[in-house]
Order: sequence, then structure tokens, then C-alpha cells
Amino acid sequence: MNFDLGLLGRQALVTGGTKGVGAAVVAAFRDAGVRVITTARTAPERLMEGVWFVAADVSTSSGCAVVANEVKVGGGVDIVVNVVGGSSSPAGGFAALDDGEWAKALNQNLMSAVRLDRALLPAMLERGSGVIVHVTSIQARLPLPESTTAYAAAKAALSTYSKSLSKEVSPKGVRVIRVAPGWVETDAAVDMAKRLAEQAGTDYEGGKRIIMKSLGGIPIGRPSRPEEIANLIVFLASPRAATITGSEHIIDGGTIPTV
Repeated sequence: MNFDLGLLGRQALVTGGTKGVGAAVVAAFRDAGVRVITTARTAPERLMEGVWFVAADVSTSSGCAVVANEVKVGGGVDIVVNVVGGSSSPAGGFAALDDGEWAKALNQNLMSAVRLDRALLPAMLERGSGVIVHVTSIQARLPLPESTTAYAAAKAALSTYSKSLSKEVSPKGVRVIRVAPGWVETDAAVDMAKRLAEQAGTDYEGGKRIIMKSLGGIPIGRPSRPEEIANLIVFLASPRAATITGSEHIIDGGTIPTV
């Protein structure tokens, strides 16, 4: 039986949609009949057919303004998925994080969502419908102090902001949902596992085990795949999930060990 998500003809904005989870979300929406606008700082070598690409750095206010303007020119969107995020902070714990590193983490992982919501939500509220999905992280609950303190704190702030926003706008017809992945086997994650494997004198699977051990283990024995995260996001954004709002959906293979 074909499980129709009821998304045919909808329009969605997906930030960070050219790599990893973002690219998987774009592909899943497109396959569900959604017209997709996506963003990244630079255009990919090959863009998915039928996807509208906007080059912009959404960690900046000017980049968010460019994206918001393109969305409005294109007739608005029914769904916003803020995937953009990440950490480039140096190792060394709290002492290695100067004001610049903190600002970078907050702009990339929190303010990108805040600014785009502020620009695009009014049209959704006027229409009385819409869905916003913020991709958070299990690191908001399980931070890794050696190198991702600022990232984890920014994702925790995004989670709190999202909950508050949902309480404000859900009564007006706009759902706000959080999806919190654990370790996802993206190209960047594969590269990291390979580097760790080389340093430890082991193979790629050994490198994966090093990462899983640093997280306290993953009960299912492997990281999530980008398409698995995308499948959850697309379902939550669909009319099939019409009463889901304000909640955070963890998809981490069982990594978080507590209730």
C-alpha cells in the first residue's frame, strides 16, 4: 500500500541542503512531490533536478535576508526546515573558546533559525498554517566538552527557543517541531572516522567504534544514515503528523541512556 504523506504541491525551504542530512531532506521532500528551495554558501557541482538553489550564508543576517527575499519572490513556503549547523571550534575545552568562536557557534546553530523564522513566520501566521522543523542535536543533552561545548550550548538554546515559539504560534495554526539526531554517517563523519582510524592504526570500522565509544555507545551498533533522519523530518512536516507540535524527536540509535 502506498503511504501518501499528503505533501504534493507544497513548498519547502531547507537550509544547508546540499550535503549530508540537508541533501537527504531535499531529496525526500522532492520525492514526496514538494517544490523545494534550498540554500548553502556555495552551489554544488550538481543540483538535484527541480530544486531551486539560493547561494547564501544563513549564519549572517544579510544571508538570511537574501534567502527570505527569494522565498517571498517564489510565492512563500508551507514548510521551513532549518538543517544548517555544525561546529568548527578548536579542541581544548572551554579555554579554547574565545568570543569569536562563541559568536560563530551561536550564529550558525541558533540565529540562522531565529532570523529566518522572524522573516517567514508572518506569512504563515497570516495564512493560518505552516510547519517549522528545527534540527537540534542530542549534544544539547550529551555535550562533548573537549571540542563541542559552544555547539552543544547553541543547540540547547535552539531547542528552548523552539519550544517557546511553538507555544506562541501553534494556537495560530503553525506547528514547530524539533528533531535531535545523534551521530549521523555523513561524508564529514566518514572522514572523521577515517582520520581517527589512521591515528589509532585501525580500519574504518575501528574508527567508527572509537566515535561510538566516545558517545557512550550506540545500542543499535551503528550511526544513523542521512536518509533515516530525512524520513522522520518529512513525516513530521506532513499532514500525517498534524497534531505533533512543540515536541523534540530524538533519533540516535538509543545513544542517550536516560529516560
